[in-house]
Amino acid sequence: MDEKALPGRLPERDRPWVMRTYAGHSSAAATNALFRRNLAKGQTGLSVAFDLPTQTGYDPDHELATGEVGRVGVPVAHLGDMRALFDGIPLADMNTSMTINAPAMWLLALYGTVGAEQGAELSRCAGTTQNDIIKEYLSRGTHIFPPAASLRLTADIVAHTLKAMPRWNPVNICSYHLQEAGATPVQEVGFALSTAVAVLDAVRDSGQVPAERMGDVVQRISFFVNAGVRFVEEIAKMRAFGVLWDEITRERYGVQDPKQRRFRYGVQVNSLGLTEAQPENNIQRIVLEMLGVTLSRDARARAVQLPAWNEALGLPRPWDQQWSLRMQQVLAYESDLLEYPDLFEGSHVMTALVDGIVAGARAELERVLEMGGVVAAVETGYLKSALVASLAERRRRMEAGTDVVVGVNRFTETEPSPLTAAGAEAVEQVDPAVEAAAAASVQRWRAGRDDAAVEAALARLRADAATTANLMPATLECVRAGVTTGEWAGALRQVFGEYRAPTGLAGGTGAGGDATLGAVRERVAATARELGSGRLRLLVGKPGLDGHSNGAEQIAVRARDAGFEVVYQGIRLTAGQIVAAAVEEDVDLVGLSVLSGSHLAAVPAVLAGLRVAGRPDLPVVVGGIIPAGDADQLRAAGVARVFTPKDFALTGIIDELVTVVREANGLR
Repeated sequence: MDEKALPGRLPERDRPWVMRTYAGHSSAAATNALFRRNLAKGQTGLSVAFDLPTQTGYDPDHELATGEVGRVGVPVAHLGDMRALFDGIPLADMNTSMTINAPAMWLLALYGTVGAEQGAELSRCAGTTQNDIIKEYLSRGTHIFPPAASLRLTADIVAHTLKAMPRWNPVNICSYHLQEAGATPVQEVGFALSTAVAVLDAVRDSGQVPAERMGDVVQRISFFVNAGVRFVEEIAKMRAFGVLWDEITRERYGVQDPKQRRFRYGVQVNSLGLTEAQPENNIQRIVLEMLGVTLSRDARARAVQLPAWNEALGLPRPWDQQWSLRMQQVLAYESDLLEYPDLFEGSHVMTALVDGIVAGARAELERVLEMGGVVAAVETGYLKSALVASLAERRRRMEAGTDVVVGVNRFTETEPSPLTAAGAEAVEQVDPAVEAAAAASVQRWRAGRDDAAVEAALARLRADAATTANLMPATLECVRAGVTTGEWAGALRQVFGEYRAPTGLAGGTGAGGDATLGAVRERVAATARELGSGRLRLLVGKPGLDGHSNGAEQIAVRARDAGFEVVYQGIRLTAGQIVAAAVEEDVDLVGLSVLSGSHLAAVPAVLAGLRVAGRPDLPVVVGGIIPAGDADQLRAAGVARVFTPKDFALTGIIDELVTVVREANGLR
């Protein structure tokens, strides 16, 4: 029998999704070499990781960039860096995803300029700017401007690309980080669609796009989602996304063409679900999560990027990224997945799951719209508080053992892993000299340009920002004049201001059902009495540009539940600001959270500041993704404790914080 004629097979295989690895580090030249190697291995698209200074609109020589340059992505400070990043890579033939949000207009202008210099027709250039600023206020923390100004920038990009780059996805509504911040499937779908509605409303209301072209806008809106290990639920979530997107775009925006209403998304599977303990288990987690967005043909991802097995340990090496790429290739080319129609059509189980998520997400969307839309829901703190509460509940289930995490809270007995036997060699190491080189490079760039042209371009940008004009023409003028990333963002900061998002701690509580919390609460109260103070005071600090605040917020919530008075001022603080707060608030303990890998620069700066301020006795603890060798260096520098992802029991961590306070004060 001809197996190609088997019932249920497609006449032709479905085309594979775009295969990417999220990549970028050290410098534009080093990242360019990495891109070339990955493309040679069969990767079919690029996914650019920018470093935190670039993402937050700072140049490499800015104070806040200290320790962060080239660490979690590539630094791009000006047109010269973008040229080097894509040197020898024909942008007209590429599908490029750029994870950039607040400065998305700036990076797209740099990208388009380099494409034009290569001789590419911009109308042929395909790719995506993530450009979803709402989730930055809720989870990732790389926002710059207030919500209304940020949505204006997004609308301007949409209007520009509609005319100049019609194959480009100008915005990528990103529910990925909502799930990392605690969102349930219902919240992830409801909150992400609330953001999509806000973007489309902003475009429609800007007057830049005729009503008859809203279908063209809708068909270029893409989504970037998270896929967790509960892959059956993830399949249902993605099908629910498609149902609601079709409904919203048809009923709210009058889009009649079903092709324009198609739900288009790419995916990165759940990086924060990876574990430091028994990291070899991350391989099967990644594969299962990939199945959640590929098994269902009617809701299959059109672009997939997978994390590496060792991302809970540090930065992955090129070989680790290759391993993740090969997982995709085996599924797409060796298996028969792409040969069949939708496997879940007619499934009563899947239909019920989808209907439940659709109903819940629709209710969440309606609740947000009744508040006045997603901007109002951000500014009132509703969305952030909901996510903090959901994440606290998720943590409670894991600590109680209700949710099993293999190797972490169950089946913890293990043989030594040969994957980590090499110690620090198991992850990519960023040369500290990278930062100095980037700072020197941007200074040379500034010295070699026409200052009058730069000032004129920035003046135009500020002037246009004070009106309702589309800001892309002024931004392109800035690119050609040699303006830097920090200067472009700085000019808009002068007009729009800078925004500090709600922390969401007010409504968070996550200690319910923890039988050990009572004993810790007694220790906190007893220690405060022995010190003669009303309550123990903990400062939770986020130094540098690392905006991933989920862990810091959960520590703050649990510490407060245990009786600590918690001082938490949010993300993106200098060492000086943290030291000043510690002294002014007269705290008993400083806890620093650093997930970006900049701990060897950020933490010693705080310790030095405390010495200068006359408080060398104030104990400091640190939490983050910190390799064992780095933890030894931090302890040698004076850090009292180092916590990493393997320390998952929050109440146990709080108990240890009490011990640190007692030790620092000579209490038995």
